[in-house]
Amino acid sequence: MTLPAPEIDQVNHWYWEGLAEGELRFQHCRDCGLAWLPPTEECSRCLSSSWELRRSSGSARLISWVRYHVAPHPGFKDRLPYNVAVVELAEGPRTVTNLVGVQDWSALAAGMQLELEIEQDDGVFLARFSLAGTEQRHG
Repeated sequence: MTLPAPEIDQVNHWYWEGLAEGELRFQHCRDCGLAWLPPTEECSRCLSSSWELRRSSGSARLISWVRYHVAPHPGFKDRLPYNVAVVELAEGPRTVTNLVGVQDWSALAAGMQLELEIEQDDGVFLARFSLAGTEQRHG
């Protein structure tokens, strides 16, 4: 079974196009300065529709994670154990993602530095994160 595909529409097309071009993009409010993901039509803080796109540096820190040992959807059955993580980009927005290349899950800790890894999976480009260079050597 294939994985559920994202619904690409007028609100989020720029996000998916950016990933296909090797960039993780997010929105930044021109009125209050909030930066956010996932894509929305207006700022969740001040409700302004005056926003601009910005490109992430790819640096982030780990906020939280979970590893599933039972598939949350039939398409994930062959990927067990499957992980889901919340990361905070250096620019402020938080996003839900997957961690890749983790060798020792018991060594993970909130606040660890991460770096962006854009991967194509089942025909879709996805923003995933790996431990930053120094974390990999010491983790």
